Amino acid sequence: MSDNEIPWPHAPTHRLSETGTNFVTAATYLKAHHFRGADRLRVLHRGLLKLAQEFGWQLEAWAVFSNHYHFVGHSPIGQPTAASLSEMLGRLHARSAGWINRLDHATGRQVWHNFWDTRLTYQKSYLARLNYVHQNPVKHGLVLAASQYPWCSARWFERTASPAKVQSLYRFQIEGVHVPDDFKPSKDWSEAAQ
Repeated sequence: MSDNEIPWPHAPTHRLSETGTNFVTAATYLKAHHFRGADRLRVLHRGLLKLAQEFGWQLEAWAVFSNHYHFVGHSPIGQPTAASLSEMLGRLHARSAGWINRLDHATGRQVWHNFWDTRLTYQKSYLARLNYVHQNPVKHGLVLAASQYPWCSARWFERTASPAKVQSLYRFQIEGVHVPDDFKPSKDWSEAAQ
């Protein structure tokens, strides 16, 4: 799938939304690597971005892995809460689980475990989590620079934001960000690994 077929958001403005800004983590059941490999990651990545667009969520940072994903997004205009989040992720999880189970001939297997969301209300916390999500592939040891990982927003962010904005965001420390993220994603993610 080309980048033109993925509904990339507009360049981020990096400010808390009046409607609601959330940090979201979702995990597969038992941290299983159902989305190992480039083809499976591509489908999950595209599904997340397309459903966010359909539901009116504006994603500013995302990272998709073999057994979990994170994103920071603003709820749709006119929705002061994350009321549509459960429905959006429920649809993403149902569709991706159905697809992966058909692919693996594992009818009825539980693919997704749960998701956790946190409403972000402080600018510093929001910016630190944006950087955390962008840097997550580096944190997990998958790449040396976040922009090298194709299923993460870092490359898009570095292309669309001003150099000053990129430098400013990347200065936010992520070591103090408390996020349940003890996942060990598969290192089998590149086209070459296929």
